[in-house]
Amino acid sequence: MPSSASAYPGPGKVTGDVVVHDPTMLRAQDGRYLLYSTHGYLEARTSTDRTAFSRSGNAFSSPPSWWSRYSATNDPWAPDISYQGGRYLMYYAVSRFGSNTSAIGLATSSTGLPGSWSDQGIVHSSTSSSDYNAIDPDLFVDSDGTWWLAFGSWWSGIKMIRLDPATGKQYAGDTTRHSLAARPTGTKAVEGPTVVKRNGYYYLFASYDTCCNGTGSTYKIKVGRATKPTGPYYDRSGVAMTDNGGTVVMASQGSVIGPGGQDVMPDADGDLLVYHYYDGNDAGTPKLGVNLLNWSGGWPTAY
Repeated sequence: MPSSASAYPGPGKVTGDVVVHDPTMLRAQDGRYLLYSTHGYLEARTSTDRTAFSRSGNAFSSPPSWWSRYSATNDPWAPDISYQGGRYLMYYAVSRFGSNTSAIGLATSSTGLPGSWSDQGIVHSSTSSSDYNAIDPDLFVDSDGTWWLAFGSWWSGIKMIRLDPATGKQYAGDTTRHSLAARPTGTKAVEGPTVVKRNGYYYLFASYDTCCNGTGSTYKIKVGRATKPTGPYYDRSGVAMTDNGGTVVMASQGSVIGPGGQDVMPDADGDLLVYHYYDGNDAGTPKLGVNLLNWSGGWPTAY
């Protein structure tokens, strides 16, 4: 493991329109890379080579009517794109900063392209009386075909519910809300889960500490692993992620400040860690970061 933050790798080279927040990316059926991110009715970018990205509109041309109940500015956050059963799915959140009156929505598309998405309504929500926050969704489809949705931000941490593959919404036969990661003492700052299965283990990536503060951000990406999707997840030192655990995968180094808001996607040359960071050489502007992950030794390492 790196002994200091300076030992974490810098992002791989990307060019073009790369000012993003909370990116999610996949390789579409036509070979193009589709990148979606927070704001702008879910900002869209495309790339043919995973290096040069161009802005290409938004997922939605106008906001679904229910958004305004959660965000007066109709500002959606933290999308998660995937391709399942011949169609593209996008889970995303609608809320306002610091509030847990929030909702996770679902949109579907036959092409994945901007402007093609159809609103499927609310998947899960939270209120000011909830002990969790229904934002930062991440779909995980297990090898047995079971669908799960991880989500959460601050409050009592990262949660997971089971979904129905037929609808993409909560599975009526199991409404348990599992706890995957939390910080019961000190700051509550854990959010943005990503779950993947590799080599027989389930891995939970999450963003810890302070986001969205430019060069003052302290965001970092941590990971733990489990033997089933609902946990319990433990870090490399054996500390439970529900008890402040988490092994750092990426933290600030040099001008790359506060990496987080991550997604993990498979590609031809391996798994990619896709995230944003704040550029210390550009007044803390949020930029796209992409690194490959090495899984040797049973734990992911960015390079």
